[in-house]
Amino acid sequence: MTNHPLQILSPARDKQVAQAAIQAGADAIYIGPPAFGARQAAGNSIDDLSEVVNYAHTYGVQVLVTLNTLLHDDEYSEALQMIQDLYHIGVDALIIQDLHLLDFDLPPIRLHASTQCDNRTPEQVARLRDLGFKRVVLARELSIDEIRAIHQSVPDIELEAFVHGALCVSYSGRCYISEVLANRSANRGACAQFCRMAYDLLDSSMNEVLDADGQPIHQRYLLSLQDLDRSAYLQELIDAGVTTFKIEGRLKDADYVTNITAYYREKLDAIIPSLQHYNIPSLQHSIIRTFTPDPSKTFHRGATDYFLHGRTPHMANWSTPKSTGEYIGTLLEARGNTLRVRLNPGIVLHNGDGLTIGTEGFSVNGIEGNIIKINKPLTPNSLTPNRLYRNLDIEFTKSLHSERRIPVDILFSETEDGFELTYSIVNQSSNRQLSNRQFAYPHEAAKNPDKALDTIRTQLAKLGDTPYIARHITLDTKPYFIPISILNEWRRSIVESQKTKDRPSDSKPLSTLNDSGLSTLNASGLSTLSERGERSLMECRYCLLFELGHCRKTNPYPQDKEPRYLRLKTGKLLRLTFDCKNCQMLVDQC
Repeated sequence: MTNHPLQILSPARDKQVAQAAIQAGADAIYIGPPAFGARQAAGNSIDDLSEVVNYAHTYGVQVLVTLNTLLHDDEYSEALQMIQDLYHIGVDALIIQDLHLLDFDLPPIRLHASTQCDNRTPEQVARLRDLGFKRVVLARELSIDEIRAIHQSVPDIELEAFVHGALCVSYSGRCYISEVLANRSANRGACAQFCRMAYDLLDSSMNEVLDADGQPIHQRYLLSLQDLDRSAYLQELIDAGVTTFKIEGRLKDADYVTNITAYYREKLDAIIPSLQHYNIPSLQHSIIRTFTPDPSKTFHRGATDYFLHGRTPHMANWSTPKSTGEYIGTLLEARGNTLRVRLNPGIVLHNGDGLTIGTEGFSVNGIEGNIIKINKPLTPNSLTPNRLYRNLDIEFTKSLHSERRIPVDILFSETEDGFELTYSIVNQSSNRQLSNRQFAYPHEAAKNPDKALDTIRTQLAKLGDTPYIARHITLDTKPYFIPISILNEWRRSIVESQKTKDRPSDSKPLSTLNDSGLSTLNASGLSTLSERGERSLMECRYCLLFELGHCRKTNPYPQDKEPRYLRLKTGKLLRLTFDCKNCQMLVDQC
């Protein structure tokens, strides 16, 4: 077996969402601490995190904590105390960005390098490995060939890649626009999301550029990328060296996390039987769902594999930064609060469904054939284009329930003065003993042997609301009479005694790394926000020239006509430059 197990890593905004992710089939979750996480709105108390750890470890699920912002000098003391607290409650790993933390005497907790460390080259990944990191979270922009090259160059570190969710238009850790224009630092967990704002696109003469239909590009969402979806490429990612598949969304609700986690659980489980050199870290699961996972049914901006197989058109949705949902048909006519539509085959609408056309959203109040009553009249400018989407399927949302159970094998045998009961958790490669106990009790022959054995088997398998479900029951005993109340007491004593608080076995104290030369890494831009210097506000692999069909490499046209500026509704101008040698678009202040 490889030392790098396969994992589905799901986001958790809070302990309720964490439980939803675990029940849906996550192998690991990532969640924010009380402070210093890259989502200020997704912090959790140490007490709540302790509950999450205990709950997750019962299912063999790891808990990764995102202490992944850059810190001010007066914050390290608080951060270090928090790390000690997280270690003592049994957190499995920290995801960090600020490398200065390695200068301190940390507890032996596993460290993962956040994607905000800008992990896009073999050299960068090798440096982080040499500093003691066990895993790096790769830049989202990497192609499958670039991922493979990193793995081949640095095979002794785990690679984690985003596979689903919202995309930042800038390389993570290389976006300073929110800090400079709104005094809200993305590297401090307070991004103002300028990439989701509307812009005019201007040429060198400050005229609005025309799109392919001859319309001015005015107040469109030019930097708002569609959502990542690499569900069709898990096998390719595994072959390239990725072992952790990360779902973005630490601000998302339980419905989203349940649906998307279940979707990737099914995708990965379909691949696992063909894999011979990987193991699955969480306990083998038995999951009962009341729904069929479908990414278009919860928050969904459209889909892109985002450079995985090279640069492709239409990575962004210029029409809206909001959830569009699933395409369900066409608007034929609108009169006040009444729509006449043509729905795609198989689409059934329900009262309460949320619909969108263009930039406008509304809900369904009544349905009669192809006539829909909605909760408000539509404005005329919202009716172009006439494609109809559903971003809330009320019946699907009601159906979202996933229940996870851990299979156990039960062995009941007689001893000299009583009985022995063993529950073993079924794992991929072996069985792990949940608990084993001996009970002194007289061997009283049963009057009805068959009924006695059936009673023993039935009562020992009654695991009810526990996390467990009986798989195999072996009775290595003669048919003795044992009261149901006694059997129930024995079963409960074993299940309720199970307390799982495993610590990662490959952690080591990082105080030995204090002389690793962090000043060199800081100079390369890996650490402090104050050292932005002459860097652009955004460094993007996404390119507006390419989106317009004007890539200098493939379809050049006079550079004096090329777009050079973005203009916000406030009139604020941003200058675009194009580093074609490195296939990058840079965004700067004017």
